[in-house]
Amino acid sequence: MVSFLKIASLTSLLFILMHMLEYVSAGPIVAGSGVAMCYSACNAGYVTCMMGCGLVAGVAGPLAGPAAAACSVTQGACMSACTVGGLAAVTAPTP
Repeated sequence: MVSFLKIASLTSLLFILMHMLEYVSAGPIVAGSGVAMCYSACNAGYVTCMMGCGLVAGVAGPLAGPAAAACSVTQGACMSACTVGGLAAVTAPTP
């Protein structure tokens, strides 16, 4: 009997959660969260690029050379793409 109650309550909870998620499409909220995650991915890519060049991100200094500059340009392009995507999500209709 206890296992039936656990299954029934779990099924009810899953049904309610699925029903709530069906109606969620908030543009500005998605924009903020999505842009933050995108920026984090860009920063992780930058650190990986710097490590691949044998440099430490944030410590390279002005003498790092073209490898660090290439990583920086790539990070800037990535962040620009994140911003454009976030602006598109902000203008999305909010229910």
